[in-house]
Amino acid sequence: MIVRQALFEGVIHPGREEAFRAYVAEKLMPLWQAFPGVREVRVLHAVEHDEGATPFAMVLSTAYDDREALAQALQSPVRYESRELTKGLLEMFEGQIHHHVFELHGRYCMIP
Repeated sequence: MIVRQALFEGVIHPGREEAFRAYVAEKLMPLWQAFPGVREVRVLHAVEHDEGATPFAMVLSTAYDDREALAQALQSPVRYESRELTKGLLEMFEGQIHHHVFELHGRYCMIP
């Protein structure tokens, strides 16, 4: 399993937190779920962080079967549509976005 994460390093403009979350849920999540080959989409909104740590407003995590599936998703038209809509999100955000790709080893599960 290949996991690609978009790390939103920075902060949401004060007073825009709810609008930011709504924009993600209503406009971007449907597109992210439409990426070809995507197996899982998770959005993590920051609640708190260690004192002195770099703030991350949000993490987007998408999972694919393999690197080929990820490559196909990154070449799809829905990615470019998503990138265009993300510009609206960036109007509420101060910082930078960077992407990291991980390989998930072994099995993972939710603990009841």
